[in-house]
Amino acid sequence: MSLRVLLVGFAVAATTSVGANESIAIRVSPSVSFAPANLTVRTIVDPDAANRAMEIVADSADFYRSSAVPLDGDHAPKTALFEFRSLPPGEYRVTAVVLGADGRRRGTASTQVKVVDAGTQD
Repeated sequence: MSLRVLLVGFAVAATTSVGANESIAIRVSPSVSFAPANLTVRTIVDPDAANRAMEIVADSADFYRSSAVPLDGDHAPKTALFEFRSLPPGEYRVTAVVLGADGRRRGTASTQVKVVDAGTQD
């Protein structure tokens, strides 16, 4: 029963969190899953001539994975999809960062997701 309550709690928790610059948003699904998990990350970036790259990171205490893509400024698509496959159990912070031509952060968004060990019972 407590595992169900935990799973529902994480599912209800916000899946989108935006930094001070709201030019980027992130949505990760599922917000709670069983390992090995496949996460789909959708980013929404306001087109801007200064946007040059985007990095997506899935980071936990025991695991790290990242992906980076170039952005063509104000000609870049507003929405992008990324997939992280076969993530092991853990609590992950998934972060999207938009970088400018000078390499500085122009916007950041992040959210938490939980990957539960399929053999765990509460």
